[in-house]
Amino acid sequence: MTGLHFSGFAVRAAQITPLLFLAAGLALVEPCAGGPFAFSDTGSLINERDSHTATLLPNGKVLVAGGYDGNSLASAELYDPASGTWTATGSLGAARYAHTATLLPNGKVLVAGGYDTSRFLFLASAELYDPANGTWTATGSLATARYAHTAMLLPNGKVLIAAGSTGGDSTPSAELYDPANGTWTATGSLGTARYVHTATLLQNGKVLVAGGYNFVYFASAELYDPANGTWTATGSLGAVRGNHTATLLPNGKVLVAGGYSSGATASTELYNPASGTWTATGSLGTARYANTATLLQNGKVLISGGFNESSSYLASAELYDPANGIWTATGSLGDRRWFHTATLLPNGNVLVAGGSNSGGYLVSAELYDPGTPTPTPTATPTPTPTPTSTPTATPTPTPTPTPAPDYSLSINPSSVSVPRAGGIATYTVTITRTNGFSSPVTLSISGLPSGATGSFTPNPVSGSSSTLQVTVSRSTRQGTYLFTVTGQGGTPPLTRTATATLVKKKN
Repeated sequence: MTGLHFSGFAVRAAQITPLLFLAAGLALVEPCAGGPFAFSDTGSLINERDSHTATLLPNGKVLVAGGYDGNSLASAELYDPASGTWTATGSLGAARYAHTATLLPNGKVLVAGGYDTSRFLFLASAELYDPANGTWTATGSLATARYAHTAMLLPNGKVLIAAGSTGGDSTPSAELYDPANGTWTATGSLGTARYVHTATLLQNGKVLVAGGYNFVYFASAELYDPANGTWTATGSLGAVRGNHTATLLPNGKVLVAGGYSSGATASTELYNPASGTWTATGSLGTARYANTATLLQNGKVLISGGFNESSSYLASAELYDPANGIWTATGSLGDRRWFHTATLLPNGNVLVAGGSNSGGYLVSAELYDPGTPTPTPTATPTPTPTPTSTPTATPTPTPTPTPAPDYSLSINPSSVSVPRAGGIATYTVTITRTNGFSSPVTLSISGLPSGATGSFTPNPVSGSSSTLQVTVSRSTRQGTYLFTVTGQGGTPPLTRTATATLVKKKN
């Protein structure tokens, strides 16, 4: 790997210098056999692909769209967790990879930007997927064609596209998509042009952009304020990095892990929105980049796969525990992979799909079960039989595992409207307790628009429900806002979430 210059996604076109191709001849070492593992095989994709997107739909299925298999792809597929199988769905109007996909409040999926190798074209086009009929339709185009950008659904229901590469350079521009009319409008530009950065929606409704690349790697970070459409600098990362991951933790902090600068890094950092500063936290066991990071229902973060110059493509996975800031190894993937996707399913499992390694592009998919132990088997001594008698064996009943106490959240009604002059929207947050879960649950709310506040009665909740009142002022802009209620309770703490919609009427 000496002399490798890595700067993120490759533009796989003969006319453009590829930035991601690795030297030929990297050895692919198969993961060790044994078990039990936390990962298990599930149905394979129809098409091999990396650099695709994966989106969890409201019906619990997962939409995989686009990607790269030597050429940009237009195909799309649906994964059904009930059967563990993939089925083809409507194809994109334009083949693309290194694009973004965003689930909108209306249940449709917005795909934007990317690169089309067949036309050697950076894309400004955008499309909408409708799960009701499995079709894609064109929607308004971006003002600036880009790839390796970020997309973020804002609390007001609009989608923020930020930065990205335009080919020979990066752009600092940002745009907002309005699902109500299918159009894009310019918003404030970032202070630094960048791509292969991360974007994270904070609990206060602002968006944190961190790191990235534009001829050099960055440690800088910026905050976008949807209320005024401007970016402001915030504390810089302790290390420059691109192609890292960023995960919003239940405590409101952001965990940035791994990435690439002059090589893969194992360092991880926490961003505190209250102070705007970063602090180092426990290091990964294996330096890596182009991996995935998934927040599990138990509040831990799962890192899987990626690439390390010393170890080549990685099958290893690690868990971060916010309670102590420590990473621990967990089960290994069946296939080494990078530029894959990882999607948290409603049942708490994680679907890992596609990617590539030195053997080529992958169709395989795997499921990670956070509840599956990964012990080292201990040999049981074989007793020496007693020749004087032959005892009659008494069957030993197999113990039935006792399910762990748990709970879930739901919000009713799912949407409430308030008049133009403002008012109070009332919801009921129901806590469904299972397997003897009896701990109080503390509730919090995020994603409310400017001028709106929420309160819970009671809070913490020892019973089965709490009344949520969202007070909306006259100054709150009209629109549809998706908010999240987060519950924390139990020992160790269990974090559960539910979403609902607030509508500020126009008249």
